[in-house]
Amino acid sequence: MKTSLDEIDRQLLSLLQTNAREGTALLARKLGLARTTVVARIARLERSGVVAGYGVRLGARLDASTVRAWCSLSVMPKAGPAVLRALGAMPEVEEVSAVSGPFDYLVFLRCTSHEQLDRLLDQVGQLEGVHQTQTSIVLSRKIDRRSVDG
Repeated sequence: MKTSLDEIDRQLLSLLQTNAREGTALLARKLGLARTTVVARIARLERSGVVAGYGVRLGARLDASTVRAWCSLSVMPKAGPAVLRALGAMPEVEEVSAVSGPFDYLVFLRCTSHEQLDRLLDQVGQLEGVHQTQTSIVLSRKIDRRSVDG
């Protein structure tokens, strides 16, 4: 189902992305709409799948105390579903994207220490069906539009 978004929908989505817990009364004031209109728009955006859910963004305080890394994975033919299930069971795996190029998946990892990352990379490399890995540790973020702290 294709959903048409108007400028108010886009503004509402931007406000929700900034703070999904913001009350509908405050959202309504910011948008210059009635609260019931905002509630109806949010419900329509949820029903249509434009808003798929709500989550937690980690703040800079926690982020600064973690070791983040991107791990590229090459998997054997037909092993993808099993590898994805195994990765999904690892709490340190924050994101897995299918990518083009010499690797099949790009995995974002968040660990509490370099030692934990080292153990995790050993686990990932030993998964049945993983052919090759290549890892880059994140040194710092230069631009992050998803950050709470700007």
